[in-house]
Amino acid sequence: MHRRNILSAALAATGALFAAGSRSARAETRDAAKVVYHLSDLEKVQFVLGNIDNHLAGAGGPDKVTIQLVVHGPALRAFHAAAANPETARKVAGVVKSDVRLAACGNTMRGQNVTLKELLPGFTIADRGGVVLIAELQAQGYVYLRP
Repeated sequence: MHRRNILSAALAATGALFAAGSRSARAETRDAAKVVYHLSDLEKVQFVLGNIDNHLAGAGGPDKVTIQLVVHGPALRAFHAAAANPETARKVAGVVKSDVRLAACGNTMRGQNVTLKELLPGFTIADRGGVVLIAELQAQGYVYLRP
């Protein structure tokens, strides 16, 4: 019987250590979370910007998560400064203020004949393409989301 007690105690201690390590690993992952949002559908622009706001709030703020939004295809039209609706411009300004990085696909920009100056403030150019940037970010450990 004595051996069973020793074995039970050892198993319980191992389980407790494993559980504590798992909680610690989850906390570190949450603190260092990196996410790339992929947006190409024009009709999803407001939805994705809302998701980003919700993500920032749910994660505990911009210091708890790094978010990159990569835009290409028809969705980029919503970010042309001259044509952007006020709600889009307001949301973009808000996410930029929260340190969300915005990247516009260089191929789409050329296709739509738009320059960086003609987009809402905060964008950078993904020179080699939006999908190339997304793949690079995933290789760096970013979680991929395409709402």
